[in-house]
Amino acid sequence: MPSGRHFDDSEGVPPQLSLWQRLLTALPRLRHDGPKTPLVERFKEAVVKPVEPSAAAKAKKADRPMSVEELEEAVRSADDKERLTGLLLAPVAAAIAIFIINLLIDSDPAARLKDGALNPRHVSPSTYHELSLVLLVMSVLMLGLAFYRKRLFLGIVMALYGLAVFNLHYWGFGIPYILAGAWLLVRAYRLQRDLKEARGEAPGSRSRQARGSGTSPRPRPNKRYTPPVSPPKKSPPSKPENEKRAG
Repeated sequence: MPSGRHFDDSEGVPPQLSLWQRLLTALPRLRHDGPKTPLVERFKEAVVKPVEPSAAAKAKKADRPMSVEELEEAVRSADDKERLTGLLLAPVAAAIAIFIINLLIDSDPAARLKDGALNPRHVSPSTYHELSLVLLVMSVLMLGLAFYRKRLFLGIVMALYGLAVFNLHYWGFGIPYILAGAWLLVRAYRLQRDLKEARGEAPGSRSRQARGSGTSPRPRPNKRYTPPVSPPKKSPPSKPENEKRAG
């Protein structure tokens, strides 16, 4: 063993880290080497989870009409734009419901007038609490329907929520939800109409297809009743000359 050096059993063993140091090493390192991603893009990547482009987007990009399979897919599920609209408006709807109900409770007049009579303008706080529960349930429904891409039902719930808030005389909060619900319902109706026309189930689709192909449609049978015509009666055969003389 060389002189001046003592053998140490801890040589080569890393030093013991404290609890705080181990927590710091477990945390992810912050990197500032690239540009910061916008908040909307980060929300879409974390929550919306965009899938492949929808059938409608592909058909619009290729400048061609959508096939029956593509229309069925578009009718079955909402696209990313419609889904993001529902996911963004649902939490805002819950916050609006809590804000409106608190304002209504604070501005509610006293239960009795100065002379001790019942105040007809007073509303029981339990009624406001039940109303807030209904609005919160509708907000949760919006979130679930948007997550599962149910376009038609999402539009119905949004329109109902907007009408409920509108009836509470908070028009500024109710009108956006009415417009968003109407937009979703119109899109659902148009896709259903296009699907029926593509399948040939719409009333005027067959005539349009016949005009496009250059062949005239078959005439419809006349439903007017025509009574049957009886055949003319035959005259009896004439008798021979010998029989006439004998008779």
